[in-house]
Amino acid sequence: MRRAGGGSAVAARLVVVALLAWGQAAGAQGPASSSPPSVSPFAARTAEQLLREKLSCLGCHRLQGSGGVLAPALDDVRTRRDAGYIAAMVLDPQRVKPGALMPRPRLLASERALVIRYLGGEERLAPQVPAGVPVGSPAGSAAAPDGAALYRQWCAGCHGAQGGGDGPNAKALPVAPARHNDGAKMSQRSDDALYDTIDGGGAIMNRSPRMPAFGGTLTPPEIQALVRHIRALCRCAPPGWSRDGGR
Repeated sequence: MRRAGGGSAVAARLVVVALLAWGQAAGAQGPASSSPPSVSPFAARTAEQLLREKLSCLGCHRLQGSGGVLAPALDDVRTRRDAGYIAAMVLDPQRVKPGALMPRPRLLASERALVIRYLGGEERLAPQVPAGVPVGSPAGSAAAPDGAALYRQWCAGCHGAQGGGDGPNAKALPVAPARHNDGAKMSQRSDDALYDTIDGGGAIMNRSPRMPAFGGTLTPPEIQALVRHIRALCRCAPPGWSRDGGR
């Protein structure tokens, strides 16, 4: 996914049009009920395009036979969960299920609304849950984040326990996960690049959009601890130009 540009503007317009189409369809059906909301065929196609090409959801979930294997499939989530639960999990999964292996998605408001409706959720029905505590930093803890533990929890499913790009989810991804134990390749990536990829996801770095953004769930010290652990796995240093005094 490229950085903001013409393609992103077109995608944003499609989402707005899809939301308008959904709104017209919902109005034609009368007052909202407890049954899962429906979307127009156009809105559904737009949501599916977002999920396949831009968002990271299919890095772990499956949809129409494509996607990861670490989390439940999205095709039938509306038959298994109520509309409020679906919305709450998209809004902030850690508030609903503290410790769940799902980071909070970073979505535009229009994208979030469309995906929630497509999955069968109703944002206004989402329960009000007290704000959660970042997973790796228990309340009152003064200890430094454990990068190895964080890596096992958040990264090993795709990148492998030892950073070999061979996690249980790796074969389900269209782009092979980075091999963090490959010193030759990882020595070409700066610490800032690693931090930004973990924080903002693969798409903002022109890498696979299936790599989720963890900046809405992990704290900056936790992301820094992950960067240090990746350096331990590759047994390599970042390129000289990226280090203080390296130029």
